[in-house]
Amino acid sequence: RLYQIPFGVPDCTEESEAHTLYLVGDFSAPAEFFVTLGVFSFLYAMAALVLYLRFHSLYSENTKLPFGDFCVTVCFAFFWLVAAAAWGKGLSDVKAATRPGALLGAMAVCQAEDNLCSPGTTPSMGLANISVV
Repeated sequence: RLYQIPFGVPDCTEESEAHTLYLVGDFSAPAEFFVTLGVFSFLYAMAALVLYLRFHSLYSENTKLPFGDFCVTVCFAFFWLVAAAAWGKGLSDVKAATRPGALLGAMAVCQAEDNLCSPGTTPSMGLANISVV
């Protein structure tokens, strides 16, 4: 929800009042999907562990239970792949929206020929990249 993040932009005139601008974009859905699927996967793994350890005889006698477990596991694997791809796309969109060069383009004060604006360094997104991998 980048649209909720304000940042101050100097006016560079006599009044020197800072204008407040907001970032553009809402990339929360892919991240929420990724985290929700992770929580559900954890809960299912805990339930399956209880089933395997506590009710082993029920699991070995019933032929439909292992097949159902396999189908649920395949579904979780597919949705995990989809969630990782969605979060990767969401992260790339967040990087594009917060790129210093893109932010300078949104500032009217940097469009004037008299003002010299430089983007500086690109922020480190190493931990965010690791979350996708």
